[in-house]
Amino acid sequence: MEVMQVLHMNNGEGETSYAKNSNIQRKIISATNSRLNEAILKIMCNKKKNVPESIGVADLGCSSGPNTLMVVSEIIDIIDETSRKTGISFPELRISLNDLPGNDFNDIFRSLPAFFNKVKKEKGAENCYVVGVPGSFYGRLFPKKSMHFVHSSSSIHWLSQVPLGLGTNARSSLNKGKLYISHTSPSDVISAYVSQFQNDFSTFLRSRSPEIVPGGGMLLSLMGRSSIDPTIEDGCYYQWELLAHALSTLVSKGLVKEEKIDSFNAPYYAPCPGELEIAVEKQGSFMINCIEAFEIEWDTSISSNSSHQCEDEKMLLSSGQQFAKTIRAVVESMVENHFGNGIMDDLFSVYSDLVDDYIYKKRAVYVNLVVSLTRKD
Repeated sequence: MEVMQVLHMNNGEGETSYAKNSNIQRKIISATNSRLNEAILKIMCNKKKNVPESIGVADLGCSSGPNTLMVVSEIIDIIDETSRKTGISFPELRISLNDLPGNDFNDIFRSLPAFFNKVKKEKGAENCYVVGVPGSFYGRLFPKKSMHFVHSSSSIHWLSQVPLGLGTNARSSLNKGKLYISHTSPSDVISAYVSQFQNDFSTFLRSRSPEIVPGGGMLLSLMGRSSIDPTIEDGCYYQWELLAHALSTLVSKGLVKEEKIDSFNAPYYAPCPGELEIAVEKQGSFMINCIEAFEIEWDTSISSNSSHQCEDEKMLLSSGQQFAKTIRAVVESMVENHFGNGIMDDLFSVYSDLVDDYIYKKRAVYVNLVVSLTRKD
């Protein structure tokens, strides 16, 4: 699987689109607002340096839909409030929105005129400039020392590739019947995932190092886990376990071949805080300000869903059905590429029933990690 070619959130405004099914991600962004505020204030109020006349900001893995400009809006609010309090002019703001080439950038660009008309009217911020930057963040994206602040939410848990030895061209299926790390996965599978994440996250840090000015910051939030054990359920392990179970159900119905499951492994990894610390310290360009973990419940998506859905429609959906739509909006491009588009409705119908049963029996939560970093001088 060529991850860069097939991984993207579901485009458009349809019922299975990311735009209509991204409330969990929105909740995560909201939960990190205090850390975002701290990071921007550190840039604006650095006693050793003057406030930059031009500030470069990047949002990596921006996706499309109502969440895309949420962080940009918050950054503009923080800069505007700080500028007013300190009596300085609102600085020039250079905003780069990055995602893989398959992202729905057209949707983003269509939303920009209304967004910036509102910003200019409410904040008087005339000098904001936005560009779209398609490409993988596991490599250089921006000129040297062009960024003062880099943000990424719900993206860095996606790997640059399926771990070596686990791809569709592998000679043998090491992870039979599974899509991700499981209790039944051999140690070689776990080692492959750990190694791939460490390599990728180190590459990410090494790529950002020359792009960010000394003293600049990064705020990264990603799916993680609370324990060193990679099979712990709060590390999204069970999200993939239930999807594998749903595919196995379709095997029994003759809709999917068993070997197709054996040859699919998700390019995904939910690290523990210690793994982030090791990678940052080993790479050496950044200082960790803090690492925090917080829980997000699976059924958050039905508690305050996108404004696109009316209350009557939400009442008709079970927790499992709404969660299945959330997961489908994220993983469908990859799953469809491997299994074909003919099974998607059946797959996520079975998946929603399995999720309903799981939520009924257990408290289903994600663990999200937030790490604040400063570029060393």
